[in-house]
Order: sequence, then C-alpha cells, then structure tokens
Amino acid sequence: MVDADRDARSTARRWLAAFGHFWWEFLIGDTPELFVGAVAVIGILALLCTHTGLRTLAAYLAPVLVSLLLVASVWKAVRRRAS
Repeated sequence: MVDADRDARSTARRWLAAFGHFWWEFLIGDTPELFVGAVAVIGILALLCTHTGLRTLAAYLAPVLVSLLLVASVWKAVRRRAS
C-alpha cells in the first residue's frame, strides 16, 4: 500500500512539473522581457482604470504602450542578430 501511495505522489509530482514547465515555456519562453513588459503594460492600464476620469486615457494609451513594447522587442532582436 505504501508503494502505491509513493507512485501516486511521484506521478502527481511529474505531472505538476510538466504543467509548470509548459506554462513557463508558453508565457516566458525565449523572451522574458516581453513577459515582463506585457505584465507592466497590464499593470499600468489596470492602475489607470481604477480612476474613472483616467479610463479614456487608458484606452488611448494601451495601443501606444503595446506598440512601444513591440518596437523595443524588434529592436533588441535586430541588435542581437547583428552581433
């Protein structure tokens, strides 16, 4: 009975590790700066949306921040490729 419990825990641990590895690769992958940038953009927009008067600003600022993040990512990739 003890071996069955140990096997079940081992299987659960492997499954949990595989699940965590999938999400790490899916969200962060090769470019952790994009993940951090996306979380920062979402955080900034969330803070702006907490104030009723700033929601319109957040709506206009969202595409600008996302575009800046995209430009920074492409610039970094081009710079890395040129090296």
